[in-house]
Amino acid sequence: MLRRVDELKNFVLDAADGEIGRCKDFLFDEEWVIRYMVADTGKWLPGRKVLISPAWLGKPRWSDGRLPVGATKEQVENSPPLEIGQPISQDYEQRLYDYWTSPALWGTYAEPAMPYAQMAQARGYYKTVSPEARGLESTMEVTGFTIQATDGEIGHVEDFVLDDDDWTIRYIIVDTRNWLPGRKVLVSTKWLSDIRWEDKKVSVGMTKDNVRSSPEYIPERLDREYEMGLHRHYGFPPYWEKRE
Repeated sequence: MLRRVDELKNFVLDAADGEIGRCKDFLFDEEWVIRYMVADTGKWLPGRKVLISPAWLGKPRWSDGRLPVGATKEQVENSPPLEIGQPISQDYEQRLYDYWTSPALWGTYAEPAMPYAQMAQARGYYKTVSPEARGLESTMEVTGFTIQATDGEIGHVEDFVLDDDDWTIRYIIVDTRNWLPGRKVLVSTKWLSDIRWEDKKVSVGMTKDNVRSSPEYIPERLDREYEMGLHRHYGFPPYWEKRE
């Protein structure tokens, strides 16, 4: 199901034995796959940034705003600590991966039907990253970045559209109110060139007119028919054709 990332913010996180906090942010890689959910644990684990892989997340319960986490509170608490403000290094990701794949972790608790290592690698949640690769990006930090078309600026990033079946960010929501008053459009993450942190811009490989004339984004009408029209407009093949 396609939903706005902002809709998941502040969802209550339900561990196997109680609440552990709320959903705060998502970190994604260069392929726009969500690698971690950032949990706000409040006073429970103060001063720590708690990262949870989508391999441990269940289906969001949209009706009551809750997100299941397939681990216990103790397992989350004992995961490798990451202080607030500390960067996520490859060494830290490796320690996090080693922790969650350790057979000794489970004790009396049942290990998932599909082991974490197999699940994470199969779905792309864990990857061996080369030293040259770009680091992880934050949805909170990229929100507000200017959209740079091939011939000028056309809007800014308002939010992201997430596929909760595989935790991939499919689209960015572009607010064009400074160029097209009151109008919002979608641009697939596959059509983006790069993220430029130095001037806070996201580059798209299309012209302003192409974006300006694209189908308007209305959340209630985001279905496969709308997506097909969007891909036809931009002249790109649908992403779902490869898996159907």
